[in-house]
Amino acid sequence: MDRTARRTTAEHRQAAVGYALLLPSLIGVGCFLLLPIAVVLWLSLHSWNLLGPIRFTGWDNWRSVLTDRQFGHSILVTLALTALVVPAQTALGFVVAALLARRGHGGTALRVVYALPWMCAPVAVGVVWQWIFAPTGGALNAVLGRRVEWLSSPALALPAVAAVIVWMNVGYVALFFVAGIRAIPAEILDAGALDGAVGWRRVRWLILPLLRPTMFFVLVTGVLSVFQTFDAVYALTKGGPGHSTDVVAMRMYSEAFDAAHPGRAAVMAVVVFAVMFVITVAQHRYFRNRTSYEY
Repeated sequence: MDRTARRTTAEHRQAAVGYALLLPSLIGVGCFLLLPIAVVLWLSLHSWNLLGPIRFTGWDNWRSVLTDRQFGHSILVTLALTALVVPAQTALGFVVAALLARRGHGGTALRVVYALPWMCAPVAVGVVWQWIFAPTGGALNAVLGRRVEWLSSPALALPAVAAVIVWMNVGYVALFFVAGIRAIPAEILDAGALDGAVGWRRVRWLILPLLRPTMFFVLVTGVLSVFQTFDAVYALTKGGPGHSTDVVAMRMYSEAFDAAHPGRAAVMAVVVFAVMFVITVAQHRYFRNRTSYEY
């Protein structure tokens, strides 16, 4: 066997070993990502009440969902919740990170404390906040000294849910900002200090521009997280009052299990995926020419 043939055999053997090592991950991607997507697309073209036979209905589910005002309202509610949650948790996460990034005693313990709400079960967190927001005997109203219907008022329910979600996610967001701040070389910050970049100027002209990769990640994952919010809303308001907190995840759950129309719920899932894809692409294009991954 000549040298070229031996090299080809060795390359084929290396490729076979590589594919063998990738096989478990490929099986996981196929079973838990690609297969569910295919099932959702297939189910969106069928009618099923969870008990009887499955019937092919073509585009009927799509027409009914795309002309459903209640589903359109759920998308608007989700967008409003996103507008409340993402800027607030990003700003608060950055402030917390700026404090935690200081190398001092107890920094690790504080990071754990801030991350605890994110690690807790959303349903359990929702039950606790139901007691805090309770109009009678609630901790918040006891502090304010007046009765406020936090979760029963259509005007206050969505901001109250947003506040709970922000409280849960601030520690998670702060951890990424802490990692980003500590990754900035000290030489850059020292050089900026010599040029007068101190205090707010240091944050505005040095830290924030260098944190754009982290900012991009935090904003994208924040938007995706809000669009998938279900547990906290279910525990706090179940979509009420008057559908004021009826986010898309709650609407899909109601369609699939309460109304027994999983085909319509599958269409909603595809539409929500398309909306999230468009938002993510828009964010990527905004940050693409404004982000440097090298210091």
